[in-house]
Amino acid sequence: MNQAHLHLLFNHFPIIVPMAGILVMIAGYVLKSETVKGTALGLFVFGAIMAIPSMATGEGAEEIAEKIPGITKDIIHHHEEMAEKFAFLSYFLGLLSAFGLWSLWKKRKFVNVIFGLALAVALINIYLAKQAGTSGGEIRHTEIRTGAATPDAGTPENGQSEDHDD
Repeated sequence: MNQAHLHLLFNHFPIIVPMAGILVMIAGYVLKSETVKGTALGLFVFGAIMAIPSMATGEGAEEIAEKIPGITKDIIHHHEEMAEKFAFLSYFLGLLSAFGLWSLWKKRKFVNVIFGLALAVALINIYLAKQAGTSGGEIRHTEIRTGAATPDAGTPENGQSEDHDD
């Protein structure tokens, strides 16, 4: 298992786990349950922790990807920039959520403010997750790159014949 494989393994956690956290946080508001909201905070902390190995394996994955024909340093650099922004906000969300868990445990009155702030930061973080994830996917999946060629309707590439007698 090389660094690229490890990077692919780890990089999905910091994207998917906070998405689950958002859903759990919304459920906590619907159910009016501080326990459920606290569970969401725990998911945000876990997502931030998982961003660490994702970032740590990125450099090794870059070294491998740069040697693959058709992969430019520009596309890798773009992904790296997006991933750094996403990781920074993930770490912030994790620290905020850890503080929220402490506040919940100590029964601080401002815990509801932390819940709301964590949800807002998580929603922004999901946008950055999409940017980082898509830019990473574009490295090997040329079909999702902006401006990727797509077959025209009615061409042999998409399984339709050119002879239409409709």
